[in-house]
Amino acid sequence: MTYTVEKIGGTSMSAFDAVLDNIILRPKQPYNRVFVVSAYGGMTDVLLENKKTNKPGVYQLIAKRDDTWGEALAQVERQMLLVNENIFADPMNRMRADKYIRSRIAEAKNCISNILDTCRYGQFSLRHYLPQIREFLSSIGEVHSAYNTALKLKTMGINSRFVDLSGWDSKQPLSLDETIEQAFVDINVAQELPIVTGYAYTKDGLMKTYDRGYSEMTFSRIASITKADLAVIHKEYHLSSADPRIVGTDEVLPIGRTNYDVADQLASLGMEAIHPNAAAGLRQSGIELQIKNTFEPEHQGTLISSDYSPETDKIEIIAGKEKVFALHLFDQTMVGQVDNVSYDLMQIIAEARVNLIGKEMNANSITYYLGGSEDALNKVLYRAEKRYPNASIKGRMVALISVIGSQIDTNKTLTKGVLSLMEDEVTPIAVHSSMRNVNVQFVVTDGEYQQSIRALHKVFCKQTVKKDSDLVVKKVC
Repeated sequence: MTYTVEKIGGTSMSAFDAVLDNIILRPKQPYNRVFVVSAYGGMTDVLLENKKTNKPGVYQLIAKRDDTWGEALAQVERQMLLVNENIFADPMNRMRADKYIRSRIAEAKNCISNILDTCRYGQFSLRHYLPQIREFLSSIGEVHSAYNTALKLKTMGINSRFVDLSGWDSKQPLSLDETIEQAFVDINVAQELPIVTGYAYTKDGLMKTYDRGYSEMTFSRIASITKADLAVIHKEYHLSSADPRIVGTDEVLPIGRTNYDVADQLASLGMEAIHPNAAAGLRQSGIELQIKNTFEPEHQGTLISSDYSPETDKIEIIAGKEKVFALHLFDQTMVGQVDNVSYDLMQIIAEARVNLIGKEMNANSITYYLGGSEDALNKVLYRAEKRYPNASIKGRMVALISVIGSQIDTNKTLTKGVLSLMEDEVTPIAVHSSMRNVNVQFVVTDGEYQQSIRALHKVFCKQTVKKDSDLVVKKVC
């Protein structure tokens, strides 16, 4: 029997009835699987910060010494109790679920209060404790969803086991691999169904190392360490030829097969296929990854493997990122000194903790494409101007759009892409291709992002209509 390790995303977890019917209870035999669950949709945002809008959650309020953090944590508790009310009809199980999460939140509040009291003394700095606060706050969302899932399955007669990797009561922090090995030492997946927290407490700090990609790292390492036959990620959408919200749900195509090279390109743009470090672990272990739509269980979804290579050139997906900060430095005196300048700028970028998305350079200029908060990006610009006062330094918001495939003719793709954009009255700011033959990237003004996605999807993912006795619509990407 195939043994699988499966991760359920946060938005899917919020549609818990669909998760039960379409994923967990779908096979007659529920065992020989491990489920790694994320926090319910939006829960990590209110615990930490909204990763799209940067609206502060409990953690950010604490970091800013905002006294409203206690009320924010109380609001998180109310949201979690409301989730429990929707999941558990039986009052006894509802009471057990409520008691569990109330206890966790009360302990967290007490711990944070003690830390803040300690940091009122000059010898203690809150900044020193913030990484640990961020770690245990993030874990609350995962233990909530994992505990609820295991409890619900037990009430349905399934021998489920709640596997808490959060280290809430751990005395000795371990590495991620050691934490997983210790947790699974006495688990028999043939007879019980482990429900595992997406967050794991480690001596290096999982959040510190991987930030919001931590649950995928937990999932990946469990699959590798326990030697899974297949890894599966359940999301609320298919991995498709483009964002259906931009080009339309009737126009996109699910991607049937692809390879880890394509997954890496998507990760660099911030798309949630899988964290690149998590993908690397699966690739090294020779484990294929299947991405499935929670709400279409009959569909096989996308299979990602190391050795997949199409027989002909094939564009698979048009993906992009808007609100990208292009930092451009021009200085004629840097001819022959580009490496030194590049090293200095990379230090500035790393210290500001912004994301490096891309880079281009020639004899006397360098452009970095960065993602991050407005404050952090302005800090990079200010420090670059201060470091190179005689250079011409400019920053502007752009959008990056990639035409991606496991194997493509980059020269033809570049030419065809530029022509399609120009025909749609979009003039690219820059274009990039590489010898890897997996993607071609177009840089456009930020306001032309959606228009450019649609133009490129139209030319590379065509819709052919054949008229016979019956109307047949066939899409080819």
